[in-house]
Amino acid sequence: MTAHTIKIGIPGAAGRMGRMLIREIDAALDLELVAASDRAGIDAIGKDSGLLAGTGSNGVIIGDDAAALAAADVIIDFTSPTASVAHAGIASSSNTALVVGTTGLTDEDEASLRAAADGIALVYCANTSVGVTLLGKLVEQVAAQLVDGWDIEILEAHHHHKVDAPSGTALALGEAAARGRGVKLDDVADMVRKGQTGARRTGDIGFAVLRGGDVTGEHSVIFYGDSERVEISHRATDRAIFARGALRAARFASGAGTGFYNMEDVLAG
Repeated sequence: MTAHTIKIGIPGAAGRMGRMLIREIDAALDLELVAASDRAGIDAIGKDSGLLAGTGSNGVIIGDDAAALAAADVIIDFTSPTASVAHAGIASSSNTALVVGTTGLTDEDEASLRAAADGIALVYCANTSVGVTLLGKLVEQVAAQLVDGWDIEILEAHHHHKVDAPSGTALALGEAAARGRGVKLDDVADMVRKGQTGARRTGDIGFAVLRGGDVTGEHSVIFYGDSERVEISHRATDRAIFARGALRAARFASGAGTGFYNMEDVLAG
């Protein structure tokens, strides 16, 4: 470990993303896993988190009391909306920085995170991939230029275990496109097409969702014009990119002042 080691707490440590984070932390010289938790009653409770993640014993036992996460400098959360809000409360009360990559949060959930950020550094992002973050910036720029006569469609694909649709990343890309055009996504989003829908409404941003197999994550924003199209895509082939992005966000959060941040802030910092 370095002289400035950042202590990390991982809720949902037994899940796929939790184990990936543990492996990436194990390989980092400036990070140390100090707490790991998960839901009460699952088989992983009481087990060594390093052994479960495949890195060898690290002495950090997975517990069912999330309060133990308060021992960390930064908590990295990829759990569920309800759990993420609860972990934000723990982070706030213990003055611990927080990175949230959970998707499917409601407006009320996001408001809870913003309230927690009044006292801590909190990074909230639907996708911690550096590539996806840059994709969003490109989409906003292109949407601002391709307006009259151009339709926007967003296509996303994920593994069959994913529980929310459209993905948080697809919605974030929709928000980026809407910002580029100076409109609100809620006013132009077309989420469902079935039956006699009528002609496509001018200015709408359409969403299409694919689920199957072990797809890590694929997102395309397609701008359809007359006799031409522009496609901007990102394909993830390994979940490790999300873990690495989250650790980059954790490094940022550990030195940031109080506030509500996103991955663009992380890259800029």
